[in-house]
Amino acid sequence: MSNQLKLKQGRLIIAGLVILLIILHQDNWNWDNSNLVFGFIPVTLFYHMCISFSASVIWFMATRIAWPDDVEEEVLAEISEGGDA
Repeated sequence: MSNQLKLKQGRLIIAGLVILLIILHQDNWNWDNSNLVFGFIPVTLFYHMCISFSASVIWFMATRIAWPDDVEEEVLAEISEGGDA
């Protein structure tokens, strides 16, 4: 499988995960829930903590999977030629 195809598939996966997070962020079903998680965290706050953690994991995945490899090489070549980065 070529690198371009892997990059395109990776970008589609990341885009799908971001769209899923956007949909899951709308948690209207939890607003009336007065239960506590671990005895002190409201369910809605815990839910948003999980969404935030998931967003950070997806961003990490985006930098590892969907980020093109040649960007750094282009910047380093530009710097070595005396251009601004």
